[in-house]
Amino acid sequence: MSTQEARLRIGDVAKLVGTTPRTIRYYEELGLLAGTPERPSGGHRLYSDAEVERLREVIRLKELLGVTLDELKDLLTAEEARAAVRAELRRDDVHPERRRELLQEALGHLDRQLELVEHRASELSKLRRELSSTRDTVLDRLQEMASYSEMSPSS
Repeated sequence: MSTQEARLRIGDVAKLVGTTPRTIRYYEELGLLAGTPERPSGGHRLYSDAEVERLREVIRLKELLGVTLDELKDLLTAEEARAAVRAELRRDDVHPERRRELLQEALGHLDRQLELVEHRASELSKLRRELSSTRDTVLDRLQEMASYSEMSPSS
């Protein structure tokens, strides 16, 4: 990390990403964000740009997928493992057999992530079908009421 990089206190980070300091601390406690680094006694925890971006990604995935924090942690852990695999695959000195092992490992991480996303997509699809069915029922009832009103004599 460069010495020129902006460092923000937790309250500033919370405002920046639209959450609370308490939520940030909780995410750190759960391991969704990097833990608190060593700091001088009485000093404040300062966050780097990379840590702020990580928090934004955690919040985006949580909102987008509607997953539990444990599921989110699994998703992010798999993403970090894939990043480590990608980094090793980029090296020129990786033996072809090791390259095959790394690709198999990446496939396993991707399968875990896809399983979570597909489960959420299935749940959303189910909810969509239920809402559409209820909407159709309401429209049918409105149409029946309109037909009934047209048939009944006006007072």
